[in-house]
This record gives sequence, C-alpha cells and structure tokens, in this order.
Amino acid sequence: MARLQLTFPEDQYCYTTLMTVRVTDINAANHLGNDSMISMISEARARFLFEYGVAETERDGTGIIVTDLATVYRAEAHARDQLLFEVGVMDFNKYGGDVIFRVTRPKDKCTIALAKQGFVFYNYKTSQVVGMPDEFRGKFDRVNWVD
Repeated sequence: MARLQLTFPEDQYCYTTLMTVRVTDINAANHLGNDSMISMISEARARFLFEYGVAETERDGTGIIVTDLATVYRAEAHARDQLLFEVGVMDFNKYGGDVIFRVTRPKDKCTIALAKQGFVFYNYKTSQVVGMPDEFRGKFDRVNWVD
C-alpha cells in the first residue's frame, strides 16, 4: 500500500496557536493518541476561523463542514509537550478547499505531524452544499485555486 504524502507551500500558513498535550491525550503506547491529535487539529481550525472572523455556522444556516481528513505522523509527542499548530488554507474551489496544518514541538523544532482537512460550505437548514461566500474568499486572497 502506498504511503500518504503531504507537502504544503510555506507561504500558505497564516495563523499559529499553541496547545499543550494533556495526560488524558496519551494512549496505551505512552504518546499522543490519534484521536487526541485529531481533536487538537479541530481545535486549531476553530481558533483559526475565530481569529479570522469566520463563524462555524451563520444565521442563514451556512457553515463549514469537513469532508475529509489526512494526517501524516512524523514523531511522537508526550504529556506536557507544548505543540505549535501552524494553520493555513489552500486549493480553493467554488465550494471550499483545504485547511492545512503543520504541528511542531518548539522545544526541539521537531515536526510531529502534517494534516489537511478538506471542507465545503454547507447549508445545514437546506442540507445542501453551497458556494463559498465572497466574504470568506476575500479574507484569503493569496490562496491558490484549483478548477
């Protein structure tokens, strides 16, 4: 089976946030568990959207829905490690794009993981995918586009 490869342009990261690995994030192998890493990635996305003034769901029912997630682990993280989440967006299309993540441990500059979450705009009231709002697109004018 082919291994998943993730590479992202350096200029796409536009937000950073720090999080500390909790004891409850540790699995039986004594390192950060996959489920906890995914939760931390989701928290980093929520902080990123909040910082840019993007509501998870608007009054009209339009919001962002995650369509896929890919994560590549490079190293283990342990309890009380402080992790830096660098977040950005790329590969916009008519309906959404990708939120990208680089997770590092600043103490030793070790890359812990790379991840991407595909997303589309979705109206939760009508249960339909909708076009990306111009206001959202305008916040990230340097993002590369795909057809």
